[in-house]
Amino acid sequence: MSAGQDPRFVSRITKKTLALILAGGRGSRLKHLTKWRSKPAVPFGGKFRIIDFPLSNCINSGIRRVGVLTQYKAHSLILHIQRGWSFLRGEFGEFVELLPAQQRIENSWYTGTADAVYQNLDIIRNHNSDYILILAGDHIYRMDYGTMIAHHVETGADMTVGCIEVDLKTAKEFGVMSVDQDGRVIEFAEKPANHNPMPGDSSKALASMGIYVFNTGFLFEQLIKDADMPSSSHDFGKDIIPSVINKYRVMAYSFQDPRSQRQAYWRDVGTIDAFWSANLELIGVTPELNLYDETWPIWTYQEQLPPAKFIFDDDDRRGMAVDSMVSGGCIISGATVRNSLLFSNVRINSYSTVEDSVILPGVEIGRNCHITKAVIDRGCNIPEGMIIGADPEADAKRFYVSEGGVTLVTAEMLGQVLNYVR
Repeated sequence: MSAGQDPRFVSRITKKTLALILAGGRGSRLKHLTKWRSKPAVPFGGKFRIIDFPLSNCINSGIRRVGVLTQYKAHSLILHIQRGWSFLRGEFGEFVELLPAQQRIENSWYTGTADAVYQNLDIIRNHNSDYILILAGDHIYRMDYGTMIAHHVETGADMTVGCIEVDLKTAKEFGVMSVDQDGRVIEFAEKPANHNPMPGDSSKALASMGIYVFNTGFLFEQLIKDADMPSSSHDFGKDIIPSVINKYRVMAYSFQDPRSQRQAYWRDVGTIDAFWSANLELIGVTPELNLYDETWPIWTYQEQLPPAKFIFDDDDRRGMAVDSMVSGGCIISGATVRNSLLFSNVRINSYSTVEDSVILPGVEIGRNCHITKAVIDRGCNIPEGMIIGADPEADAKRFYVSEGGVTLVTAEMLGQVLNYVR
């Protein structure tokens, strides 16, 4: 932290910042996990939702004025935020405010990330902020936004783009930028087929995290200008950033671990393979994302549940979990769990084995089942004797099998009906 970024300086500017989390995306690459819920509402990490990570980053960074912009199948997301994020005190100017698509300005739903913010300009103006922090609601990471906003102020930027280093192959999935020696963005392209590597490292490119800091007045000017352009797709990455980098001061902020000064943990869990992998990373001995760090807690709504229970200790019927995370309300009854993550209220019955799998809340697994390398969605009732993950070809006939060989199972695939998917 530089001399100018003392805690009091950072706390002053975070109090003058309004955060807007873009949480309306469908997340279609997550397949059936987002058929009835938006991507930010997808469970993650045993007891959290994806949305909890940017929300917790805001609270831990001292930003306590937050708007969440929702659109696609948002009911479960709205319910979660109402239940878990109502502890902020309005009388102190703190809030997590829901901003659903409601055609306030246009006779259409949100047509792009920039349009989502534009359609709420009247609400945003009333909050009288000096800076606006735009966040994606569908990534997993821990980040002190105060340091980024301080960098924005100290460099005299009109806009600052949070960025990470990615390999050249992965860069095609992001907005990629080139910067000068001072860190000013001089080129930006959204998901380019060809792109320039970083200076000094030909194997990597500088990619946008979908995190932006704006001076409030500057943001309003650009959104109004963009809204008047019929040819625009009204997206920050495709339209806003390319239109301002030549005329205005747009700076890049490299997201690094403050202790090691190396690339910090950041995951886009946008595919089944990435979702499965990121969850199972958490059960490692020293995972990059440490959920046990008391200095940076991840806040969420959680039911009041009893502790996990493991019963039976016979040679062929032993309730146990090894190299795994098991959440509250789970009962492992004479079954074996290895290298897996179990969300709350999961029940696994005798003589069953679960390996290398992510089991979402409320799942019941019958006797004599064998499940490996799978993601089991909320509320599934796995019938007695079912084998999942041993034969990808057989699984593909009834379930979804990813490119990486992860089998996704939902209640609908099992012929079961859930009244409501949360």
